[in-house]
Amino acid sequence: MEDVWVSVAARVGAVWLALVLGLIVLPSALGVSLGISEAYMWVLVKTLEWATIRIEKGAKKPQPQMPKTPSANGRQVFSYFQESRALWRLTGIIERIETSMEEEIARLNEVNYEFSDIFYFCRKGFEAIVDDAVTQRFSSEELLSWNLLTRTNVNFRYISLRLTIVWVIGVVVRYCFLLPLRITLAAIGISSMIVGTTLVGQLPNSSVKNYLSELVHLTCSRILVRALSGTIHYHNKENRPKKGGICVANHTSPIDAIILTNDGCYAMVGQVHGGLMGVIQRATVKACPHVWFERSEIKDRHLVTKRLREHVADKSKLPILIFPEGTCINNTSVMMFKKGSFEIGGTIYPVAIKYDPQFGDAFWNSSKYNIVSYLLRIMTSWAIVCNVWYLPPMVREEDEDAVHFANRVRSAIARQGGLTELPWDGGLKRAKVKDTFREEQQKNYSRMLVRNGSIGSLSAGTESD
Repeated sequence: MEDVWVSVAARVGAVWLALVLGLIVLPSALGVSLGISEAYMWVLVKTLEWATIRIEKGAKKPQPQMPKTPSANGRQVFSYFQESRALWRLTGIIERIETSMEEEIARLNEVNYEFSDIFYFCRKGFEAIVDDAVTQRFSSEELLSWNLLTRTNVNFRYISLRLTIVWVIGVVVRYCFLLPLRITLAAIGISSMIVGTTLVGQLPNSSVKNYLSELVHLTCSRILVRALSGTIHYHNKENRPKKGGICVANHTSPIDAIILTNDGCYAMVGQVHGGLMGVIQRATVKACPHVWFERSEIKDRHLVTKRLREHVADKSKLPILIFPEGTCINNTSVMMFKKGSFEIGGTIYPVAIKYDPQFGDAFWNSSKYNIVSYLLRIMTSWAIVCNVWYLPPMVREEDEDAVHFANRVRSAIARQGGLTELPWDGGLKRAKVKDTFREEQQKNYSRMLVRNGSIGSLSAGTESD
């Protein structure tokens, strides 16, 4: 009896593997599509549209009001406070007065100092506590409607029987069909990458080796994109990074690199890892001039800059791919670019990446999920849909320092991707605000007081007393 079950399992596995290789792996390796992904996305879009309509119809029905009086145990009050706070964030109930500190101080100085002048700073502090513009960039962005994956909005109270049935069917499809399929494709893509680059790495340096290396990287990246059910739209391909240049992009997820290498080859820059990632790094570096650093080396800024400059100086090498933010941001903003990438020299090729969160959350909150949990969430989402814009190349102008150049590139990426531009360091995800930044704000405040005569009027009042 056991032999029968083993034989049946072997046949099912052989048929499964043959279908995956014939219908997905081979077409993706050749860069063609059989229309399966397009049909799947059409069905998915129609299903989500129907679900949105059902939710909107249910939302029009009267909902029970939350009690606003305190109860004996205080639980209702706490629940009401939680929901009210969430509603503030979702509806933007905070009316921010968009005036700069300098304008506010100039207005206050029209009259003598009053104790109420401090209310401006109190208001700004309360606004930052209720709706912080920085830390919320390190958590998943909120959806406008339920995508049948996770409810990320407190307004999604209405769930009908039909929606529940569709959700259950979706769970079965995602975990019993899509997850095994995607794991199979990922295993094929990763193993092909390791074996292919190892074999190509044995060849002597020549144009043939470079061609085969690019072919292996491009083919395996296409398979890995299919493992994510990826639908990627590339815009302005005439601006794609060229050899000897530096490609910089906003960073949302570890799969950003796969998204970009699906349309071209790059030399990666990063720290040496262990485990499976280390195996992939050691195999790929044999065939492609990736730049990997040891943990001790990456702290040496001059050594890193030297190696990157040597790479850029060779116009025959692939463009370097760098994510200057240094951490993943939640697909709504672009935070401060580290200036080191812009001190190397050469031509910068900006790239803007924007994911569609309706089909799956690509953002990796590394402080909340480890890489295995993150990949499981990605593999069980509906799909990964994103737009990639190649921007015109940019060069550092005369008398322009690296910081201003980095800000100029960041602004271009933010405008194209429809992202919010923030001057804050992405390192705030795990670190506190630097003392130097606070001191800089204090100096600015002092200069404003002196310029507007507050210090002088205050001194005169003290002398008269």
